[in-house]
Amino acid sequence: MGVGQRVGPRRRLVRVELPRRTIRNPAPEIFVWSRVAIWATALFAWLTFEPNSHPRAARWDAPWLHDSGWVLNVWARWDSKWLVGIAEHGYTRAQEYAFFPLYPGAVGALGRVFFGHYVVAGVLVSLAAALGSFLLLHRIADQRLGLDGGRRAVLYLAVFPMSLFLQAVYTESLFLLLTLAAFLLAERRRFVEAGLVTGLALLTRPAGFALIPPLVLLAWRSPSRLRALGGLASAPLLFAAYPLYLWRKLGDPLAFVHAELDPAWTRDASWWGPVAGIREGLRAGWAGVLQLASGSNAHRYWQPVHDTAPLRVAAINLEQLAFLVLFVALTVVVWRRFGGPYGLFCTLSLAIPLSAPAERWPLVSLPRFGLVVFPFFLALAALGGRPRVHTAIVGVSAIMLGVAVSQWALWQWVA
Repeated sequence: MGVGQRVGPRRRLVRVELPRRTIRNPAPEIFVWSRVAIWATALFAWLTFEPNSHPRAARWDAPWLHDSGWVLNVWARWDSKWLVGIAEHGYTRAQEYAFFPLYPGAVGALGRVFFGHYVVAGVLVSLAAALGSFLLLHRIADQRLGLDGGRRAVLYLAVFPMSLFLQAVYTESLFLLLTLAAFLLAERRRFVEAGLVTGLALLTRPAGFALIPPLVLLAWRSPSRLRALGGLASAPLLFAAYPLYLWRKLGDPLAFVHAELDPAWTRDASWWGPVAGIREGLRAGWAGVLQLASGSNAHRYWQPVHDTAPLRVAAINLEQLAFLVLFVALTVVVWRRFGGPYGLFCTLSLAIPLSAPAERWPLVSLPRFGLVVFPFFLALAALGGRPRVHTAIVGVSAIMLGVAVSQWALWQWVA
């Protein structure tokens, strides 16, 4: 620069943030493309690999799962048999009382509107609840992690390996929507509405009981403590409708508990609580390591399962144990990053299934149970702020999701 040349003032970059109302919510877009992609993958797997369908699929199938054509029927598998049966005929068998009434009741009401197409009704109920869940999760995550964090949380939910259940004839979507709504209402100190929504969650699945202590903690912190706690009292009162119905019909208000412990479900409650599930999960996982190291089906290292190839048993038990480790780690992140109510919800949501491990598969369905524990996705979104971590989460989740969708379509057990 020459002598005497004048230097102009430095230009400063000014960060301009758009008003939030002008920024499009990414949740609906993520919902649409993820559901379409999962649906297309399921149909492709069914059409391409149909000869490889589970040889005993007829054992779990039922005629009432085929009322809407193969494009829709692909979303009715496994527990859908029980839920659609209840929706159409009501409770007729003792094992059915393990399925709480809200979801099959909604499917039954809508199915009659669709002239008896209950699978269509079930898919629509699940999709509508899933869309609501995406919107509410984005709102909660946006408040805590900002716009980018909110988008990541919804994206991680969309590609989570078990997110296929959000459009299946299962209770996951409805339960997830109700838990999100209950927390959102409680944090806004609308405890009467939060209590009613919690009551509906309790009528959807047993895991709803994990909602009560965290919401009580939020109510305890409220300036109007007694009024807040009184608002939440509507939750157990609303749930009481189900035991009262069972008492009147069967003379047993706890028939749903007895159904959960039916030998057909192979679960057994333990006095050790969640320690029992962790212990059995570790034993099954170690047996899986030994089985895979042997590379052979000649010797069985995990004896409770006799009708499945030992190497497949090993892979499933190790997968479920890996999800348990992931969920425990995410629970620690939730406690540290998002506080007591969210951490308590995660802890109880894990403790409930771990307290009644299954004999054959100790951690059976645990990956699916984690799908509805929404703080897990807040924790992932907090961790995913680093590009490499974000890429790893999306990549691994998407690959496992593709495998799970293919298994589901072919009547292979998922979760």
